[in-house]
Amino acid sequence: MTIAELEYKAKQVRQLIVETVIHAGLGHAGGSLSAVEVMTALYFEIMTLDPANPKCADRDRFILSNGHCAVGLYSHLHLRGLMTKEDLLTFRANGSRLAGHPDMLKVPFVEMSTGSLGHGLAVGIGMAMAGKLDKKDYRVFVMIGDGESQEGSIWEGALCAPHYKLDNLTVVLDRNRIQIDGFTEDIMPLEPVAAKWRAFGWEVREIDGHSMADVVSTLQSVPFAPGKPSFIVSNTIKGKGVSFMENNYMWHGGAPKGELAEQAKREVAAALEGK
Repeated sequence: MTIAELEYKAKQVRQLIVETVIHAGLGHAGGSLSAVEVMTALYFEIMTLDPANPKCADRDRFILSNGHCAVGLYSHLHLRGLMTKEDLLTFRANGSRLAGHPDMLKVPFVEMSTGSLGHGLAVGIGMAMAGKLDKKDYRVFVMIGDGESQEGSIWEGALCAPHYKLDNLTVVLDRNRIQIDGFTEDIMPLEPVAAKWRAFGWEVREIDGHSMADVVSTLQSVPFAPGKPSFIVSNTIKGKGVSFMENNYMWHGGAPKGELAEQAKREVAAALEGK
């Protein structure tokens, strides 16, 4: 797809995220909106998938380690033709398979049940190691959150992957600088985050996570160095695309109601129409 086509897909995804969260009355819109460009590039340009075979042995794998952003994942799966709009509208309803955190036993193309923060990277490392041992060419992509990066298991994984020379593994940090109750640098600072991952043995790139051209060219370049895992610091805005949500930790979770809901829907619709 062209960059313009991918940008349009990203706008469609943002509209789906907003409408789905409002319809459900709850959900985590903030981080889902900040991660859109990376996930759109992965699902529509970068990853190899077989829609008819979710467990194809040669497929690329994506793990959403910050699993509370599941509505963003589900929206991409819907637009990719991997679930219906009717499925999406059951998000977080009683008895729905689309829970607030993704369930690999219920939703095809969900590679790992996540939401207990810090676990997705370890699983991704295991998948990457299995690929090396089985002499497979598939790649593993793991998205982590910056609040999640305060978990010790993230740094255990950071030590492990370079040791095993997992150049089939790419980790993307959605660096929107906000966690559930404030700014990461006020609560538990991560900086200098890029230097830390380099010191652990990763090949690191920093990008504008809302520039589709930057996102695509960077993801197309992995692995950045032979024998080394790749790490991308994707600098983003929490709540991107909805003015009152942007850079506001109060919208880490929860759904807007009343006039705010209407405003959010108007803003994402206007972006889709190019206004």
